[in-house]
Amino acid sequence: MKTEKRIKVKDLLNSTAFGSEVTVKGWVRTFRNNQFIAINDGSTINNIQAVVDFSSMDETLLKRLTTGAAISVTGELIESLGKGQKVEVKVKQLEILGDSDAEKFPLQPKKHSLEFLREIAHLRFRTNTFNAVFKVRHALGYAIHKFFNDRGFVYLHTPIISASDAEGAGELFRVTTLDFNNPPRLENGEVDFKQDFFGKSTNLTVSGQLEAELAAMAFGEVYTFGPTFRAENSNTTRHLAEFWMIEPEVAFADLTDNMNLAEDLLKYVIKHALETCGDELEFLKNRLIEEEKLKPQDERSELDLLAKLNFCLNNDFERLTYTDAIEILKNSNANKKKKFKFLIDKWGVDLQSEHERYLVEKHFKKPVILTDYPKDIKAFYMRQNDDGTTVRAMDILFPGIGEIVGGSQREERLEQLENRMKEMNIPAQELYWYLDLRKFGTAPHAGFGLGFERLVLFVTGMTNIRDVIPFPRAPKTAEF
Repeated sequence: MKTEKRIKVKDLLNSTAFGSEVTVKGWVRTFRNNQFIAINDGSTINNIQAVVDFSSMDETLLKRLTTGAAISVTGELIESLGKGQKVEVKVKQLEILGDSDAEKFPLQPKKHSLEFLREIAHLRFRTNTFNAVFKVRHALGYAIHKFFNDRGFVYLHTPIISASDAEGAGELFRVTTLDFNNPPRLENGEVDFKQDFFGKSTNLTVSGQLEAELAAMAFGEVYTFGPTFRAENSNTTRHLAEFWMIEPEVAFADLTDNMNLAEDLLKYVIKHALETCGDELEFLKNRLIEEEKLKPQDERSELDLLAKLNFCLNNDFERLTYTDAIEILKNSNANKKKKFKFLIDKWGVDLQSEHERYLVEKHFKKPVILTDYPKDIKAFYMRQNDDGTTVRAMDILFPGIGEIVGGSQREERLEQLENRMKEMNIPAQELYWYLDLRKFGTAPHAGFGLGFERLVLFVTGMTNIRDVIPFPRAPKTAEF
């Protein structure tokens, strides 16, 4: 058969070139009444219907039109008489490009649970839900790059293999070429990493922040967008061992500048998704409504997905200090009636997701930016306030998610940074390059980290972070 130029389903569905001959290539979603083929090629969440005249078609060919089969159809584009679509293809030629055994193909046209789809993550892209999720993910990724590019930021690729632990949490994936069974050892029994590939102990990066600061102090404004890794043994719906982070760093910026940049970024990318992923978000909105019907009334969302996204665009984020937030939480009915799993009884405790969500969803009913956290629960690089107990940190909290952004004004004063590193037992000699920034032309600067998957989770309305990354990496999970 002569190969015609393929036209994407998305373009055909918007076409009015009735009577013209077109070629569609895609995968069979359904084949009904020996006549109607629903074809999807991934260009849109929607299918195009191809109509075959079964009386003139080879019967053995028709039997091969099973869900999942890859086909090529050439025929006439006509106006559709059926509901739900404007156009369809009247088939003249049909070719099976790849068979799909109906007995064995796991994605039959019925509702599948997300848990089941996670087990066959190599095939789940072919479902409407994941077509929508990953189209939205793509749109958000594009919008992030456009936002920073249009503002003159330099995109910086920071190393994936690092010798530092930027967060100081110690939850690292080791990178080594040493023999696991018989590593070289020093006289005291410790592993001799001088004999390792890099001549020192290395790990997968937990953050590109420290390296991005180096570049910000030359270019003024930079951002990273890359994979980061945490060996945290958390089997929750909010944690991954491998995830993507967006980390801008800006010279001559303070905490207020940092908050403004983060709020602008979040609103920009949500707006872009709403403008470019209408069909996908409408599908995800309806999916969520159906899912919520199974929940008790008091657990259902007050707003549907599109209303929630527009709500974030149309409201200024509430800004308040950690100290004020603690007072609100301590005096809340949820705390007094012991409805919180972690009760708030004193200043200085680390807020849990339940507290963050209470502030956003129940108290303020809009996104919240918390600032000025106790220094004891924050990282060494955050600028200390004059009170000696708090730092210029800021976290952005979103409904349904909790913390989506974490950032701070960085400590630009050498003496204060060295003292803080001593307090936290962070070896100065390993971070000599980071301290050099404070010796040669130091200046106020600030930055933040936005967890990309948490952003995708929020915009798609999905409830498990493993459903918004193509191939999730989590404890005991490294398939595909």
